[in-house]
Amino acid sequence: MAAPVARPGMLNYVEGQVTIDGHSMGSKSVGQTEVEPGQILTTQQGRAEMLLTPGVFLRLSDHSAARMVSPSLTDTRVELLQGEALVEAQDVRKENRIDVIDHGVGTLLEKKGIYRFDADHPMVAVFDGKAKVLTNDEKGVELGKGKELALNTGGELKGQKFDRDQVDSLYQWSKLRSEYDAQANAASARTIMLENPGWYYGTGWYWNPWYSSWAFVPGAGFGYSPFGFGFYSPGYLAYGRPFYGYRGAFRGGFRGAPMVVRPGRAIGGGGAVHLGRGARM
Repeated sequence: MAAPVARPGMLNYVEGQVTIDGHSMGSKSVGQTEVEPGQILTTQQGRAEMLLTPGVFLRLSDHSAARMVSPSLTDTRVELLQGEALVEAQDVRKENRIDVIDHGVGTLLEKKGIYRFDADHPMVAVFDGKAKVLTNDEKGVELGKGKELALNTGGELKGQKFDRDQVDSLYQWSKLRSEYDAQANAASARTIMLENPGWYYGTGWYWNPWYSSWAFVPGAGFGYSPFGFGFYSPGYLAYGRPFYGYRGAFRGGFRGAPMVVRPGRAIGGGGAVHLGRGARM
């Protein structure tokens, strides 16, 4: 069996009723099934998480659908067809071009942040970060933190303020997923540091069988996810003083050392960025 590779489009989590082009997805699909170009990821009574570029997660609410347009690291495009989606971007590089299409309008994610899209009431909201909504002219509409934009208006597109404290179930579920992903990162970084330093090739996705998900591991240092959870490089764990959980609150240590897969070199998407590759346990 070929080793799985974490490219844009990789399914990283499912719950409930989830399909790709009508084929049911379950827990065994996680980590090895990709949404290929032209295919549609759909949820009924369920939710799904899909990887985009390293450090960027797209999460679908229930009764939602998204089509993979382009899975390239330097030209990643996804179209929201139905329902709601939230994108958490932990690492956006200048070489990346991450475009979420809603109601025929593309939105480029320009910085680390949290971005929400609604296809049934076409709009984009920036909880954190910076985005550019593409328009017919070359300027586009820049949206910063706390701004939203309706995409189905016939007149001039203009961002409006919104209350970032008013969140829904998709946002809260995404925050829980972010915490879980942060725990997988910490466990993976620790394992690389203690057991498998030769398998570390820098920023990228690393398979963590204990968490049954791909973990994003940065190439150096330490940082926060847009939701406020700590993410570590193996070097930081070796020489720094890590903490676990939300903005410094200890949430427990590690429960065992998972194997981290050997990554393979990725072409494009920024210097020293790698895709995960390896055999599942």
